[in-house]
Amino acid sequence: MAHRIEIALKDSIRDPRGERIRNEIAHFLHLSVDEVRSIDVYTVDADLSRDLLEKIAGGPFCDPVIQTWTVDRPQGKDFNFAVEVGFRPGVTDNVGRTAREAAEYLAAQSFSPGEGVYSSVQYLIKGDLRLEDVQNIATGLLCNTLIQRYSVVSAAEFAAKRGFPVYVPKVAGETRTEVREIDLEVSDEELMKISKDGVLALTLEEMKIIQSHYRDPKVVAERASQGLGARPTDVELECLAQTWSEHCKHKIFAGTVQYEDENGNRQEIKSLFKSFIQRTTKDVREKLGDKDFCLSVFKDNAGVIRFNDKQSLVFKVETHNSPSALDPYGGALTGIVGVNRDPFGTGQGAKLIFNTDVFCFADPFYDKPLPSRLLHPRRIYEGVVEGVEHGGNKSGIPTVNGSIVFDERFCGKPLVFCGTAGLMPAEVNGKPGHEKNIIPGDLIVMSGGRIGKDGIHGATFSSEELNENSPVTAVQIGDPITQKRMFDFLIRARDKGLYRFITDNGAGGLSSSIGEMAGECGGCRMDLAKAPLKYPGLNPWEILISEAQERMSMAVPPERIDEFLAMSRRFGVESTVLGEFTDSGVFHILYGDKTVAWLPMAFMHEGLPPMQLPAKWTPPVHEEPVLAGKSDFTAELRALLSSLNICSKESVVRRYDHEVQGGSVVKPFTGVTNDGPSDAAVVRPILDSFEGVVTAHGICPRYSDIDAYHMTANAVDEALRNYVAVGGSLDLVAGLDNFCWCDPVLSEKTPDGPYKMAQLVRSNQALYDICMVYNLPLISGKDSMKNDFYDGTTKISIPPTLLFSVIGKMDDSRKAVTMDVKKPGDLVYLLGKTADELGGSEFLALKGFVGNNVPKVDAEKAYRRYQAYHKAVMAGTVASCHDLSDGGLAVAAAEAAFAGGFGISLDLAKILWKGDQSGRNDLALLFSESASRHLVTVRPDKQGEFEALMSSNCFACVGVVTEEPMLAITGLSGSAVIKAALAELKEAWQNTLREL
Repeated sequence: MAHRIEIALKDSIRDPRGERIRNEIAHFLHLSVDEVRSIDVYTVDADLSRDLLEKIAGGPFCDPVIQTWTVDRPQGKDFNFAVEVGFRPGVTDNVGRTAREAAEYLAAQSFSPGEGVYSSVQYLIKGDLRLEDVQNIATGLLCNTLIQRYSVVSAAEFAAKRGFPVYVPKVAGETRTEVREIDLEVSDEELMKISKDGVLALTLEEMKIIQSHYRDPKVVAERASQGLGARPTDVELECLAQTWSEHCKHKIFAGTVQYEDENGNRQEIKSLFKSFIQRTTKDVREKLGDKDFCLSVFKDNAGVIRFNDKQSLVFKVETHNSPSALDPYGGALTGIVGVNRDPFGTGQGAKLIFNTDVFCFADPFYDKPLPSRLLHPRRIYEGVVEGVEHGGNKSGIPTVNGSIVFDERFCGKPLVFCGTAGLMPAEVNGKPGHEKNIIPGDLIVMSGGRIGKDGIHGATFSSEELNENSPVTAVQIGDPITQKRMFDFLIRARDKGLYRFITDNGAGGLSSSIGEMAGECGGCRMDLAKAPLKYPGLNPWEILISEAQERMSMAVPPERIDEFLAMSRRFGVESTVLGEFTDSGVFHILYGDKTVAWLPMAFMHEGLPPMQLPAKWTPPVHEEPVLAGKSDFTAELRALLSSLNICSKESVVRRYDHEVQGGSVVKPFTGVTNDGPSDAAVVRPILDSFEGVVTAHGICPRYSDIDAYHMTANAVDEALRNYVAVGGSLDLVAGLDNFCWCDPVLSEKTPDGPYKMAQLVRSNQALYDICMVYNLPLISGKDSMKNDFYDGTTKISIPPTLLFSVIGKMDDSRKAVTMDVKKPGDLVYLLGKTADELGGSEFLALKGFVGNNVPKVDAEKAYRRYQAYHKAVMAGTVASCHDLSDGGLAVAAAEAAFAGGFGISLDLAKILWKGDQSGRNDLALLFSESASRHLVTVRPDKQGEFEALMSSNCFACVGVVTEEPMLAITGLSGSAVIKAALAELKEAWQNTLREL
């Protein structure tokens, strides 16, 4: 018999969760509610005594200072309606799992198979509401029906039934598993129906390639020898769909592009990845010669570069866009804990040292109608922020750097970038730490969490646009506590040499991880019946492709398996032997003694021909606004500081722990009251050394509306100038590219595919051009190519977006520079030239325009200036430095001033101008977003040394730091164009998102 334990706050204690829900009901649904109270519910489905249930309820489940508990008795009172929300059967329930562990600990015994603890939340709503209003509250705010269930009862029903009935969310159906054969000898229409109904994301051409494979007489004969028929099993078809998915195979980046530029010149590009990204790294490494610091690029879960003689740096950034659109909390939490596994599973394993995150959302105050399947942008905003917070903070990894970008088009699909860096021993047990191998006969071992229905079709679902049929099973729920325990175990196992190879069980689950590992030695034999499951009833194909979280796959030498498993048990981590690696050339999957998949490795990994992709570039022309002459821009500056893309994100950043591990040097916020926005992060990963790791990023999707070439050039430049600003060394810095694109493949749904593909080509061209000048090797990256929403009538596509991240080194982190001005009398310099480049700027967006004059990067001059500036930092001549980006000079000056608590006086007439002098005016000087510029302050006694170090570069002394807390900017005519108190500007900057 199952029992309900209810945990409620005492009447005298405020209920912040209930208050938040009440406010959101008013804000989003415009309903008046008097009060909302919440109760935590635990359904215990286990054979436990009454005494033990009460001991559990009053012990680990309850804080007796502020809470009360009951067993099998409702606590709800004084309400009009009650709503209870819990997870659907088969969805990971982290709270329930932790509660079960606590109960098992108190019971001093493990639960039997089929027993468990399940969590839910009860909301008691008091107010004059109709039933349909409460239904709207439940589905609009309280419950994500993709992964959660809910019940609504009135007060009268609640009293009559004595609360909610006991509900155990077990997976329905028989425990018997089956393997189906799929008949592919059907029409083309039926082939596509098989793909669509199965969420396989396979095109007709791909389905026909698979069809042809199973017609091959040699294949048929070989399959017969294994007891298989001529038709593919569902296990094989699902495995091929995952392996060939856009998410895993990167078919667009590997395809052959027929590119035509605006002048009619044609070019065939065989693989954007090889032609630009891989080529960039190859050419930069050749250019660096014996100064090359790359150790492992493009062949592992993350990139690896040298840090010092004893340690290497590992870095990876991933996206989790599609799951976050369906379930913002679960999708984002999985994003951060998932990317943690990438550096951890690189080489022989790395200790994780920091996280980064960048989010792209629609306006959280969005007030227009949305297609029914889309969640409101604020709900996505709040869910994603909370998910990354819980995943990162509970993992004991500091979050040191990030951004939030807003654009209305991200309501179609948000972008959720999560990154993690690690520190790896240069040598582990006598071998380079970044190298690993598999020998036939090594055992296939899976460690960590169990396999469930969550995350099924995650890879294929993410390879399509979001639509009304996107499946619930694609969403995963990460569990950082289980993962941390697994990491602690596996780091010890690494140091003892207990495994030979390790990798993440991410997209595609075992299908992907073991499929890729089998490629290292030429085959495998794996029994899915041995896999540990969260509950019975999973079919073999589900076990193979489930992306249920917290799992790593290892190749363990047979002679070390006993020691490996014994250590695993001591750490409380479940590890299971699933089979062995072979050199058979076959991906051989069994379920018990029955073969359920027999896939030649060559067909599985090399059987897909490259896509053929047309691309035609036609430069867009936007309306160029006529901006009437103005003499005072103070109001425009206040409006820019309040705009979503510029305003303070402190309400989000403060939720993330950036101090854990104790190595944070330059933190996300800095200045006299620690609330100024830092340009980059500096971390000391080794606490008895002053060597620092520096990380920064650049992202500017609005420039894509003009030209994705310049969007990319600016993103790379922004990342490097942020990195340089704090003192990062140009001798050891690497880049990482993350492309998020709208669908660029020509089809009936995407008639503008050739234009979007041309944007992608131009973006790659810029990546090569700029990185070559900046000596930036690309060490890793990812692409997400189907970021659209389409419900058959409405299509919403994101702006083409590149997140460019950099990671590198400071030999002495004590020399790091922050962005806040330091002392009255310090001289203010502007490094770089300004041009009439307002196209795509925040200023024009404020006025409702895009413009055409997008900022253009002069990489050769910028790199020389960055090198000179770095020498100035190392010489101790720089007091502060802030990069110029969104909003241009006026915004950067305001931020540097109010962060430091001192005023700045600037003279626009002293700024160096680039290009036609006719475009030189106060507005452009204030708000142009010309690239590669820094606002620097220098102590007067350091002026000569600083200017000597910067000689032969473009820079000018344009002002001074003042005692008076004012931003005062004089225009070309000699009169004030901006004059405002810092407190006024800071309030405008901090107010917009303060309450979110």
